[in-house]
Amino acid sequence: MKRTIVLLVILLCTAVTYAQNTYKAIIKDAKTNQPLAGATVKVLGTTLKANSDRTGTVTLTGIPSGKQVIQYIYAGFQTETDTLDFPLAETTAVIVLLETAEEEEDEELEEVVISATRSSRTIENIPTRVEVIAGEELDEKGNMKPGDIRMLLAESTGIQTQQTSATSGNSAIRIQGLDGKYTQIIRDGFPLYSGFSGGLGLLQIAPLDLQQVEVIKGSSSTLYGAGAIAGLVNLVSKKPTEERQLNFLLNGTSALGFDASSFYAQKFDKIGLTVYGAYNKGTAYDPSDIGLTAIPKFDRFTLNPKLYVYFNEATTLSAGINATNEKRIGGDLEYVKGNGSTAHSYFEENKTGRYSSQVELDHKIGENQKLTLRNSVSYYDRSIALPNYLFSGVQVSTYSEANYSRNGEKADWVLGINFLTDNFKEDQNSATALRNYNYNTLGAFAQNTWNFSEKFSVESGIRGDYHNEYGFFFLPRVSGLWKINEHFSTRLGGGLGYKAPTVFTEDAERIQFRNVLPIDVANTKAERSYGANYDVNYRTSLFDGNVGFSINHMFFYTRINNPILLTASTGSSLAYVQPSGNLDTKGMETNAKVTYGDFKLFIGYTLADVVQHTGGSSIVYPLVSRHRLNNVLMYEVEDQWKIGLEAYYFSKQKLNDGTTGKSYWTTGLMAEKLWERFSIFINFENFSDTRQTKFDSIYTGSITSPVFRDIYAPVDGFVVNGGVKFKL
Repeated sequence: MKRTIVLLVILLCTAVTYAQNTYKAIIKDAKTNQPLAGATVKVLGTTLKANSDRTGTVTLTGIPSGKQVIQYIYAGFQTETDTLDFPLAETTAVIVLLETAEEEEDEELEEVVISATRSSRTIENIPTRVEVIAGEELDEKGNMKPGDIRMLLAESTGIQTQQTSATSGNSAIRIQGLDGKYTQIIRDGFPLYSGFSGGLGLLQIAPLDLQQVEVIKGSSSTLYGAGAIAGLVNLVSKKPTEERQLNFLLNGTSALGFDASSFYAQKFDKIGLTVYGAYNKGTAYDPSDIGLTAIPKFDRFTLNPKLYVYFNEATTLSAGINATNEKRIGGDLEYVKGNGSTAHSYFEENKTGRYSSQVELDHKIGENQKLTLRNSVSYYDRSIALPNYLFSGVQVSTYSEANYSRNGEKADWVLGINFLTDNFKEDQNSATALRNYNYNTLGAFAQNTWNFSEKFSVESGIRGDYHNEYGFFFLPRVSGLWKINEHFSTRLGGGLGYKAPTVFTEDAERIQFRNVLPIDVANTKAERSYGANYDVNYRTSLFDGNVGFSINHMFFYTRINNPILLTASTGSSLAYVQPSGNLDTKGMETNAKVTYGDFKLFIGYTLADVVQHTGGSSIVYPLVSRHRLNNVLMYEVEDQWKIGLEAYYFSKQKLNDGTTGKSYWTTGLMAEKLWERFSIFINFENFSDTRQTKFDSIYTGSITSPVFRDIYAPVDGFVVNGGVKFKL
């Protein structure tokens, strides 16, 4: 009996030994025979995976006996697989050679190619500094606020979202401390969110149908003209693929908000189609019990269909429509709920209709040349109603462009002309002078990207614009990229910009354009700027490739000469004036990323020193956090779990009334459980419940006639949202 037990134990130990196998490999570049650190090796069908160290060595343990498929992955190289029968006859390390594959490289480029610079280069090879929010990061930010892109942008280093209405949530984006009017937001290369139409833009763009978001900080006027003084945000829409995309998202919040959105895309033989549709609902919400809405009541419907026609391999035509209709009302909580009375009579109601068309024709001339024709027409109708006050009008704008691009081994060229019209017509709601304008701009541009060597490249461009009211502008720009070695690279760039003045600024939006006089064009010049930025990048792997580390540090400077300022005039009127002086913003940004196994840590710091010089005096520019800190810790098990913890710090801000706001922290926690075609997510936004009403006031006067102060901190406090996503 004892012998039988011993034999069974020996057989069991032998079975366990053979069921738990070890595999060792050395991953190398097939061309150079150099080891590849950080390559991922997986056992398909299991959770087993590991990364190679600096010598290219990787070891996998606990592999079950039998036939197993081993996969080798390294960015920029062809993915390889081997089918092996365990236990192996040989236990020595296997040499695995990976080759660069053109097909796979092209697939990678489709995900990271930067369209804002009109080139076919990846982000690592563009001399102009571009930040991209895409893939998992875009998806994670979409979980936190599926209804709009405010959080997606506001949680990026160097970008701040400025709320311009305490009760309706209207917001603008600030890059490096400059007003939102100095940032140009475009969609697929079309300028759809400027002037009057920019007022609610951030609140009416949802992330579900976006492939990526590209941010260029500093002057970007060479390709896109006026308005890109502080920077450019390009929203890149998803395109149809041969594999059908059908996504649904349902989200609810503890503030009784609701989001339902869907996206469909598919490419057939000669036809492709994308359709995005959404309904977003907000319920009046007052967490501070002050009687005013921190979140307004709103209903928004969005429909964005787009058709692609593939005439042949060389020619593609796309035509789409973006349509958004929204009614938004905030103010006295009782009034918004339908219980208005003499004591509860204050409200702010926004009604908007946003409709735009985009048509684009791409024709390839040979393998490396392309001709692009594009046109958009945008119609924007908005009304702002308060007790005894109404501001409303219609903005109609068009954009037409023809450009030619050529991508060569040594140099890339982009040449083009465009014509932009921007017409605003205000409704006559009172005896106040109308703020109408009619701007036309004709521009021509040329951009060249030259590879002096494998390590050094330069991107330079010039633009000439003729504006029907403000004359001619010459806008040069240049950027250089030096890849010092495999770890270090550095960029230096700068250029000129300009902005044609309109009444649509943050200062005017904050008071709903009440008593704002028209701009005196005859006695006003366009705002002109120049700026530059310099950054250094470093990345490496540590501890035998187990820890990844990268850091980017940037210095920036932008100067705007003779900025337009809204100041008190006769009586209660406010007028735009242009005193002698300038507006300077200078500072630095630091972004660091550390990866270890399934953990990722992101740390960002922004120093923004923004000063307004007028005559002989200088003042700190209001509503800018001089110091800002971003911290994000992510834990992700591929295709299974995503858990994120965030903490953001904002230093004190000077306010427009001369006082100084308080510094504060906000926090967030997000979790998502994923299956193959289904996921559940929950987000605890601002779980520290930071609210301006806790440490400062948001208005003076009575609740029936409030005078609102600057909003520099959250007013909605702790809000939980959660939902489900489907992929069919």
